[in-house]
Amino acid sequence: MTSPQIRHRVDPRAERAARTILTGQRPRLLRQPVATATVNERRRDPRAIRDAALVQRQPRPRYDWARDAASAGTTAAVGVAVANAPVIPLQVIAEPAYLVLAMLDRPGGEVSEHDRQVIAAARLLADAGGGAVVTVATGSGEALAEAGSDRHVALPDGWADDYVPERRAAAAAALMASLSPRHILFPDSPDGGDLARRVAAAAGERLFAGVQSLGPDRATRQSAGGSLETGHRPTRLMTVAADAFAPLDGVRHEARPLDLATPVVAGEEVLPRLGCARRLAVDPDALSLSETDFILSAGNGVTDWQSFAELGEALGATRAGSRVVCDAGHLPRERQVGASGTVVSARCYLAFGIAGAPQHLQGITGVKHVIAINTDLHAEMIKRADLSIVADAQEIMPALIRLIRERRHD
Repeated sequence: MTSPQIRHRVDPRAERAARTILTGQRPRLLRQPVATATVNERRRDPRAIRDAALVQRQPRPRYDWARDAASAGTTAAVGVAVANAPVIPLQVIAEPAYLVLAMLDRPGGEVSEHDRQVIAAARLLADAGGGAVVTVATGSGEALAEAGSDRHVALPDGWADDYVPERRAAAAAALMASLSPRHILFPDSPDGGDLARRVAAAAGERLFAGVQSLGPDRATRQSAGGSLETGHRPTRLMTVAADAFAPLDGVRHEARPLDLATPVVAGEEVLPRLGCARRLAVDPDALSLSETDFILSAGNGVTDWQSFAELGEALGATRAGSRVVCDAGHLPRERQVGASGTVVSARCYLAFGIAGAPQHLQGITGVKHVIAINTDLHAEMIKRADLSIVADAQEIMPALIRLIRERRHD
């Protein structure tokens, strides 16, 4: 007599999430699903799970089913074996065969998603033959270790605020002379693309711009609206297109500060520069929702529109809203977020009083960080958010405005 075969339930959403390597308006999926480790699950006690999800007993019981047993401190009662997070080994390249430079933008001192993609592309070239990735940007390299940086050259912090591209071009030329890298990658952004062309013109070398696929023997890009593909052997200078490479995850490198015998900071007196070049302040509400990085969004739970406008001005965020808000005339139609409005991919989405209809959640699929404020603990937006505050929006908005003004005054 043979024992019956045990079949595990398949979660299609979990499989799709495991295959997703790049989010955004056009998600990219692997052809084969990622192999997942089997989890040894014991019998679960439904009464313990119910007690762990209980958040309110009176006047009637309320449950938060999103809470896991580990956070509630009932691991033993539930009976789910929770394994410790694996320690990521440190990858050290003591004597690299060659170097690959990654000239990062790092706008505002923060490592952008495009910067991480440039480092991932540089790793493809470095790992092919025992090379090392050298990142060049303002600030320290601690935040770049998990992105795949082996060495780091720190530029002066003041360079991030001033618009003097000649200084970065002179620093790149000095690094080319002292380190002799095999490849130098730039982000194909307004600042990175301008820097790459300045370096290519000064060095007299060919620039292969907008790389979307990269390997040790071939680099390709699309042209003619995506109907043609141009390929070439990787040149020394290349720019990496946005969202072409998935940032690295689950790696840890040294990002060791690199001591150079030749300084990379050129003297101000030898650099030709514009007499009055500065970055102009931009009204956040003048930006389209598809281009902005910080969105302050309102839903049906917002009634104090004056505080909402003041908070948007204090935060420097672009104001938006749900379909109910735009139908009521509180915001123009082009400010509607959702499947029937604008699909956004901002870095931060601050939602006040939005319940989280399916159409609205489709519009924020590509958002990196979601912060939700709502009085309903079981709202879908609360479940989607990375950080949730269960409170009235009319109480939180004035408190945030006061806190921002106090911080600025200090």
